[in-house]
Amino acid sequence: MTINYQQPWGQFGPGIPVSPFGAQTGQPFPSMNVPFFPQQFPQPPIGGAQFFEQSFIENILRLNRGKTAVVYMNFEGSQWGSKIFKGEILESGRDHLILRDNQTNTTYLLLLIYLSYVTFEGDIDYIRF
Repeated sequence: MTINYQQPWGQFGPGIPVSPFGAQTGQPFPSMNVPFFPQQFPQPPIGGAQFFEQSFIENILRLNRGKTAVVYMNFEGSQWGSKIFKGEILESGRDHLILRDNQTNTTYLLLLIYLSYVTFEGDIDYIRF
């Protein structure tokens, strides 16, 4: 289709302006019909049963709040190289760990992207699915 920019109408007839893209002006572009599939979530607990989180590292760390952990991190390509942090787990999120070193009274916000591994003295809390 060739658009004549001198003509105030196009393929839709006189009096109906057409944009250079071929759609009527003032009309939305046709949307794609993409089916929507809602995400399936686990059913809520029945009868007071405890809801268990999936077994991701942040959830395992969260289950062990209050325990002392030794956290090994690797800052590859930086001046720090590898570092070891020891302290009480205060909180854990999707991308971070908050660790409190009670010896030095220092709180660390550590990014999990640099996490190599974690050790605990004794048992840890862990839920198997």
